[in-house]
Parts: sequence; structure tokens; C-alpha cells
Amino acid sequence: MLVAMKMTSYFRDVVRCKHPGIEAAWILRVMAEPLEERQQADGRFALWGLVPEAQNRALRVITLEDRETVHNAFFDRGYLRAVIRSQPNPPQALPPSQ
Repeated sequence: MLVAMKMTSYFRDVVRCKHPGIEAAWILRVMAEPLEERQQADGRFALWGLVPEAQNRALRVITLEDRETVHNAFFDRGYLRAVIRSQPNPPQALPPSQ
């Protein structure tokens, strides 16, 4: 499937060679429906989403300020660990009923 998306020359020339397994459709899906989105100090956006086709790994997509032009995309190994750490402690197990 051929998918058109705006990209920087860095993404086209470096990132796509470095991470050839990341599909454009996955990037577009994360951009359309991110689990989390943060604007960075430089104005770019960081977006995260899960990719079921890649063992549910977290994909981080960095866009320019326009939030349309892709600058970087990579699987973020630390994202899910950070999300789990940020969750409140799970409830304590109830004692067995008697």
C-alpha cells in the first residue's frame, strides 16, 4: 500500500534507512489517533501509539510544528515501562473468603 505523507529530508534520507521495518501506515495511524501527545520545547510534537502488527510495541513519531511533517519515528522501548510506572499501585489482594 502506497501512502503519501509529508516528511523532512532527515526522515527520508536517514530514518527510513535506519528503521526500514516501520510502515508509513503505522506512522499515519499514530498521528491520527495518538495514545499520548506532547509538544516539545522546540515546538515539535511527540506522539505515541501501539502497533499491534509489531507485537504491540510503542511507536514514537516526531513531527514538525505543523503536526503533519514527519521528522522521526522509532519504537520506544521505554514508553510502556514509563506508563506502567506512572500508574497507581494495583489494589491489594483480598484475603481468601472463609
